[in-house]
Amino acid sequence: MTNAKIAVVVGSLRAGSFNRKLSHAVVRLAPPDLSFSDVRIDDLPLYNQDDDDRPAVASVARLRNQIRDCDGVLFVTPEYNRSVPGGLKNAIDHGSRPYGHNVWASKPAGIIGISPGKMGTSMAQQHLRNILASVDMPTLALPEVFLQADDKIFDSAGNVAANTQQFLRSWITRFHDWVQQHKR
Repeated sequence: MTNAKIAVVVGSLRAGSFNRKLSHAVVRLAPPDLSFSDVRIDDLPLYNQDDDDRPAVASVARLRNQIRDCDGVLFVTPEYNRSVPGGLKNAIDHGSRPYGHNVWASKPAGIIGISPGKMGTSMAQQHLRNILASVDMPTLALPEVFLQADDKIFDSAGNVAANTQQFLRSWITRFHDWVQQHKR
């Protein structure tokens, strides 16, 4: 296996986000030849096609460069109203436009998420899979990871429970293989 750079896009903007905690826990479980960089999305302006002919604002340029420079993308998303958060969709729109300059194209993707609800983030992940297909991102289908947040999922250090660690370690290894298979 060769080294791979993974951009981590967390859909939640909340300071105490379960999904940010989950992203950190997964990074700690990852094989050593994966390196991760968090992609900030909370400072992006709302996407407006009228801006396509203007130079990108700094936050949009930063997002586009981070995605362009990575080998794969890990999306960690909550579920808002049975779909993806608006901030996450906005980030994807910025990276896919203007037409012909899609930085997401051909980047292998993985999706995980955690939510207090019993269904976890299953609906948000399904919607995200549709969005990622439209921006030409090959997305790991199985295993799916939609965890239910409870008071036992994270310890005081932010690690997940032992049985969940085993599952997530298996998932991140599978994602690593996926990235290697699709790496350009």
